[in-house]
Amino acid sequence: MVDATHISFTADDRSYFSLIKKEIHRIATEGGINPARINELDLIVAEMTSNLFKYSNDGELLMGVFANGGSPYVELISIDNGPGMVNPARMMQDGISTSNTLGHGLGSMKRLSDTFELYSQIGWGTIVLSRVYSEPPKVITKPDVIMRPIVVYKPGEKTSGDGFTFKKNDTYLKLMLADGLGHGPEANKAVNEAANAFKVFPDFSPTETIRFIHANIKKTRGAVINIVGYNYEQKVWTSAGVGNIAARFFGHSNFKNQMSYNGIVGHNIPNTMNDQQYLADEYNYLMLCSDGIKTRIDTARYPMITKYDPAILASAIYKDHARRTDDMSVVIAKIK
Repeated sequence: MVDATHISFTADDRSYFSLIKKEIHRIATEGGINPARINELDLIVAEMTSNLFKYSNDGELLMGVFANGGSPYVELISIDNGPGMVNPARMMQDGISTSNTLGHGLGSMKRLSDTFELYSQIGWGTIVLSRVYSEPPKVITKPDVIMRPIVVYKPGEKTSGDGFTFKKNDTYLKLMLADGLGHGPEANKAVNEAANAFKVFPDFSPTETIRFIHANIKKTRGAVINIVGYNYEQKVWTSAGVGNIAARFFGHSNFKNQMSYNGIVGHNIPNTMNDQQYLADEYNYLMLCSDGIKTRIDTARYPMITKYDPAILASAIYKDHARRTDDMSVVIAKIK
């Protein structure tokens, strides 16, 4: 089922931290994570919430479980608008502290994590990323494209009207971000019907995929959708969108915003639509955002961020641009 990829926990009240840890423990258990790793996850959560309490007044913790083709992992993302760090690499060394403690926090989180990254700017805040795999991750071949989604449901809801899904074969990767009209269960139903149609459509063309989805979700409230494909051999992005899913392709020195067609998939779409293509040599990054994310995103505000895991960039955009009044989605894809 397509739903939120992450659950958001507000981490500004110390009395709530034990409940956060218990809830993350429960979700990780239900996600099939090895009990020994969950015990280590508990320690990481304790350190993250402690740091958020010490250094930020508005800390947030995002947690998601990813099936990862049978090798599940938990992703934790700590976000704050605190003072930031002058030298993040030094702060990850054991014994270094700014609050007269033993200084084992960031160092222990790094040791317990299979993936650990920290991005910080003075006066802006800090993002900490930790991934804990159920079993040691096995990397046979590096993927051609790395995808990092953050989908969070509207505060007060229990399911997301936004949804992200993808399919891949030996020739291409194709991904979709959809936003069902409104929010809540009916919007989630529209997105899942769209995802089901997306998965069974056999051809590559994003435009034809949208047409197929349109015919299959007419009994739902409809959705706005953007579909992007990447051909491994041709090294070309191909994209089509209907409605206000923002799509941007960018590289080291340039970017291009894709123009979507007006309409609502499932209700009314243009008779004439065309796939749009972008060369991966010029644009090795893709960003997709639902309208729960404010526009006018300037990635230049995040110096050196492309040297980090793409989840860090997705988190930074979520941190600075989430509206909090709707379902919120950011997807970053990077060509290796």
